[in-house]
Amino acid sequence: MRGGKLAWILPLLMAVPAAAEPLPDTAAIAGTAKKAMTATGARGLAIATIDRGKVVSVQAFGERNAGGDPLTPQTIMYGASLTKAVFAYTVLRLVDEGKVDLDKPIADMLAKPLPDYGNLDDYGNWGDLAGDGRWRAITPRMVLGHSTGFANFAFLEPDEKLRIHFDPGSRYGYSGEGISLLQFALDEGLGLDTGKEIQRLVFDPLEMPNSSLIWRPDFAANLADGWELDGKAVPHDERSRVRAAGSMDTTITDLANFAAALVSGEGLSKAARAELRRPGLAIASRSQFPTLQDDAPEAERPKGIAASVGLITFTGPQGAGFFRGGHNDSTGNTLVCLDRGERCVLIMSNDVRAEAAFPMIVRDILGETGAPWRWIFGDMKFV
Repeated sequence: MRGGKLAWILPLLMAVPAAAEPLPDTAAIAGTAKKAMTATGARGLAIATIDRGKVVSVQAFGERNAGGDPLTPQTIMYGASLTKAVFAYTVLRLVDEGKVDLDKPIADMLAKPLPDYGNLDDYGNWGDLAGDGRWRAITPRMVLGHSTGFANFAFLEPDEKLRIHFDPGSRYGYSGEGISLLQFALDEGLGLDTGKEIQRLVFDPLEMPNSSLIWRPDFAANLADGWELDGKAVPHDERSRVRAAGSMDTTITDLANFAAALVSGEGLSKAARAELRRPGLAIASRSQFPTLQDDAPEAERPKGIAASVGLITFTGPQGAGFFRGGHNDSTGNTLVCLDRGERCVLIMSNDVRAEAAFPMIVRDILGETGAPWRWIFGDMKFV
């Protein structure tokens, strides 16, 4: 009888990941940062770590501009598409307040048909959708899970016209245009102000005083410019319009507080937190970009990755985790978190060349996570 119990229990014990090792100390992380910058030529890099849902380390290395001024934990950096994670968290807070239903069509949030609003510079070319009624099926969940059927942005289309490429909700296709649609629904349909809601629901309660979706003059005193792949220095943009798809300026210190809330579920109901972490639509493309590529053959599809409400979930040797990134020609950001131990590594760089070292940085700090680097970065050569 006793042996029978052991035979039943041992497989269960073996299936549970071992207790997490202590995270590296600040000196070891600094060594990893130096290694990454040497290998890639990146001029600026900031790294934060979260353990048990709390920020335990925030460091910055290198330079914030071509003049050689130091990059610090309080330097204003471009958040890029990490803005989308902040927006998703905001929407979930609004769900908790009863103002948004993830599965109610956006059409029901608007006073008139979406195409009737025409083409709006501040939001999107909604008039282009006249004649294709599939827009009526799009929900906030589809937007946050990137399954609207839109291209990333309409201006990337050959004729620069917005169109729906596949039935909404049927497959994954990264789209900033979809995020703009949900922002429009909040602002126009519900009478909210997305920038003010993010301030109320994220920046204020999570102690992010140096974060904003529009430019603030006080940012100029400690601002990160950037470097492109060819080493060209470029100035930091001054974004004058709230764009939930990617206009956030922030600091590694502020964003670490947000990452800690994201992995711990701080500020969210149990149900809302579950939406962030629950694998939703399975992803079948070889890589994240280009956004409208065909699904890969079954044998070539990435394993175990899916779109949740605002994140990409994956399963690796340490169990479940999630990813969110941000990128432009002179910016590379990534956030990788593990459910086990509520651990994260947040990386922000004002030099896009640093992205080639992101898998190494995360591995040095968290160990092997199973983060889908090849799906994220495609054919990039990693260090």
